[in-house]
Amino acid sequence: MATALAAAAAALAAPATAGAHGLVVSRRDQPIPDWLFGWAAAIVLIASFTALAVAWRRPLLQDDHWRPLPSRAARLLPGRTVQALAGALGVGLLATTIWSGLAGTRELSLNFAPTFVFVTVWLGGVLVSVLLGDVTRALNPWRAIGRAVGGLLGALRGGRPLPHLPYPPWLGRWPAVVGLLGFVWLELIYDAPGDAMLDPATVATATIAYSAWTLAAMALFGVERWIERGETFAVYFHLFSRLAPLEVRRGYLGRRRPLAAVGSWPTPPGSLALVLTAIGVTAFDGAQEGALREPGRWLFERLLDAGLGTSGALRVSNTLMLLATVTVVAALYWLGIVGMARRRGPLTTGALARDFAHSFVPIALAYVVAHYFSLFVFQIQAQFTYLLSDPLGDGSDLFGTAGGGIDYGLFDAEGIWYVQVAALVIGHVVALVLAHDRALARFGDARSAARSQRWMLALMVCFTTAGLYLISQANA
Repeated sequence: MATALAAAAAALAAPATAGAHGLVVSRRDQPIPDWLFGWAAAIVLIASFTALAVAWRRPLLQDDHWRPLPSRAARLLPGRTVQALAGALGVGLLATTIWSGLAGTRELSLNFAPTFVFVTVWLGGVLVSVLLGDVTRALNPWRAIGRAVGGLLGALRGGRPLPHLPYPPWLGRWPAVVGLLGFVWLELIYDAPGDAMLDPATVATATIAYSAWTLAAMALFGVERWIERGETFAVYFHLFSRLAPLEVRRGYLGRRRPLAAVGSWPTPPGSLALVLTAIGVTAFDGAQEGALREPGRWLFERLLDAGLGTSGALRVSNTLMLLATVTVVAALYWLGIVGMARRRGPLTTGALARDFAHSFVPIALAYVVAHYFSLFVFQIQAQFTYLLSDPLGDGSDLFGTAGGGIDYGLFDAEGIWYVQVAALVIGHVVALVLAHDRALARFGDARSAARSQRWMLALMVCFTTAGLYLISQANA
């Protein structure tokens, strides 16, 4: 069953015609064939599942055991001064992005805006969230602007808080899901094919539009409520921060049991959709190098024949591929949940789907690392050397680092491949751990929990082999 699911995922989870987003580094022939990596990954997952069934007999991750750190930093770091400074930095970087996008060079590799948005923020935000917790919340420029404006208007009202509309409970995190799809569509589909990143002026224009939308939503529903539910970047990074061992609560920085906090995340509506969409959009990006190249070209040509122009046909065909990829990911997840629901237990299929959504957060992280590792490692060097010192690409040298460059020898192609494989395998093993621990809590005993997780094991094998297939196609 797992092999069939993997084949279906690999066949459907790839768009065609659009250019690749990630930095492609061709991989030399490995000492071990690609297919053997797939078998080895499946064996690791099966062995991990068996070990969990035998040795992990009671739930250990249902309580995160948060404790404040015993130091002055535990109170200082979440304090108002640090929050204000972080917010000011975020606003400054937002302004720099807009300024460089509108006034700087059109050369993608020399303009600050595209790399900052698509590498430093989009990928770096995931990294710091996993390691340090929800630190991007303090750096969020729209939160800083909203709080500042709200505080000023509140003072003018004599200290009375501003009135806001109640946030509809049914809306949940769905605005963030729509925003995530919109961001990926803009990045990968809107602009000309073959470009690694979006045109700087388009990045700046989109940033202005998104800023206006976000600030308007904050004015309607309140700053903190929109940050928690609707602001795409805040919600997306918060998702990964639940894996971190650090968290601020009640004004104190504290530590918690790693992985335990993610179990309480998928409560509001749209949370499961956000996890599956995060996996699907990364799979879409990673699959652009080949898995459905010919079928995608066929669809593109049919749309041309139907009367659409070249740009329109390209955008429509790739939009359909994006939606198809996310749909396949969601369908595979629900197939595993339906199989699990065949075990008699206290939860309905819908409740099981929500209850085990957190176990797929490590898979979303694994897909991000596997696909974007080389892009991040190389482009972040550019960000903190010549792009930072010369944001407009006009020959400035603000910090004396404009002469810096990218060291492509930092990782060779073979090393990148092994990092990608390790990320996928480790991510799926961690997902098995989270799912097994939740099954112990829900099904009551180790035997029932292990039997309920057989479908989850098949699902993990499916996603691992599909991920390996995608990166092997991308790196070939």
